[in-house]
Parts: sequence; C-alpha cells; structure tokens
Amino acid sequence: MAALRHPPVVVTHSGADIRALLDRHGLTARKSLGQNFVIDPNTVRKIASLSGVGEGDRVIEIGPGLGSLTLALADIGARVTAVEMDEDLVPILREIVAGHDVQIVVGDALQIDWDETLADGDRWSLVANLPYNVATPVVLDLLRTVPKIESMLVMVQLEVAERLAAGPGDAAIGIPSVVVAFHGEARIVGRVPPTVFHPRPRVESALVRIDRHEGPPIDASLAEIEPLVRAAYNQRRKMIRKSLGGLVDEATIVAAGVEPTARPETLSLDDWGRLADARVGS
Repeated sequence: MAALRHPPVVVTHSGADIRALLDRHGLTARKSLGQNFVIDPNTVRKIASLSGVGEGDRVIEIGPGLGSLTLALADIGARVTAVEMDEDLVPILREIVAGHDVQIVVGDALQIDWDETLADGDRWSLVANLPYNVATPVVLDLLRTVPKIESMLVMVQLEVAERLAAGPGDAAIGIPSVVVAFHGEARIVGRVPPTVFHPRPRVESALVRIDRHEGPPIDASLAEIEPLVRAAYNQRRKMIRKSLGGLVDEATIVAAGVEPTARPETLSLDDWGRLADARVGS
C-alpha cells in the first residue's frame, strides 16, 4: 500500500511572535501606512488556500509587513515577490524569509515599475493583506495597467470589499464597482474579524477574489464608459437623463435600450457599454 500523503504544515507567525519581533526592533505598526499585522496562523493559511496558487506559481504580495502571509505562500511552493515600502521592516522581513523562494522589492506599489518587477514571468497572482489606506487605488491601478496579474485575492476593509464586488442593485455599488466589473469577476469569499490583527482595527475585514476576464466583456472600452459612469455616480440620486444630460441626450439613452428614469446603481456593465456605443454613434 502506498504511503498516505499529508498536506505540508505551514509555519507562520503567532500573535506572540509578531509582538516580540516589533518589541525586539523597537517598532510599532504605523497608522500612516495602514499597517495591521495578521497574528492568526489559521487566517493566513485560509488566504493561501483560497488564493488557489501552488507549486511554482508566481505571486505578488503587497504590504508583507513581518511576513506572516509571505511564509504561508512560500511554504505551499509559490514563488513570491513581496513589495514593501516600510524600509524599517525590510531587514526583519529579509531575515524571516531567508531560505524561501521570496524576492523582496522595496517601494510603493502605486509608483514602482511593474514591467520591471514582473519581468521574469507572464502570469501572476496578487495575494495580499492590503494596507487599508491604499487598498482601492492599488486594486484599480493593477487591474487597469498590469494585465500580467490574472487573479487577485486581497484582504481589505469589509466596506471596501462590498464596494469592489458590488453589482447592479447593491447598496455599495459605485465607480470602483464598475471599473472592477469591466476588468474581471469579483466576489467576497470570506470575512475576517478584527481579532486576527495587531493592532486590532475597529472594523471588520473581508477577502475579495477577482479573476480577470480573458477578453473584453463589452464592445465599448473603459475610456468610453468611464466618463458616463463618473458623471452619473457623481449625482447618483438623480435619474440618468439628468446626470448624463451634458454627455448623452434622452433620445440617445432610449436608443441604447436604457430607461432614462433609471438611477446609476441599477445599471449593468452591458447598459454602460450600450450607452457609450450609442453616444459614439449619435
């Protein structure tokens, strides 16, 4: 009989480990950088598992902090590139991940050269506990400009997660929701309590998975639909015949098969695409 194969034991930080590391180096979590370190090994194991990455897969992690999630990803065989902007943490992080297939890049995820950073592979996944203060711009920027990143599993504030994954009719839907929907399919795959972080935030967090579309989901480009989306959501209490009045007249809205009395939160990505197409053709 063949020997039973057991899953690898993922070794990562406990809460005591995190606190001891910070104390030893005279550091504290920096609120200005949105730092909340994960102190629960089960949480990072869950994130690594839900990410779907495995042996040899290339992974980008933004905001690795003290390496809890980094270790979990490396121990399941992923090839991790960790982007950290807090230079005080970098020496500790290098020591923690020594011996693992982890490359550390020092820089701001909103400013680094992604072509250079991802030069050694064509297919990447983002798996990260994103700093609260930059989560939305980071996700949207990577969706817009870094097509090599084919999937994302990110931990963010619950209200941000709801906004990223919202669809027509959802209370949280807004401009970010439409931009995300243009690039991929987003869904909330888990909720995370404040108790798994140090320091403990005052809000609940959630895990959002985004899988990039293989091809354009609609005929119109994002550049064509975004001015309409922004105009409508900047006056979201108004009917679109009012909020879009300076961009699309009512006859064009009707020609697009959209109800002029609709409000933006009821419109689907297809609706925005038809509005953009009708605007171009009018």
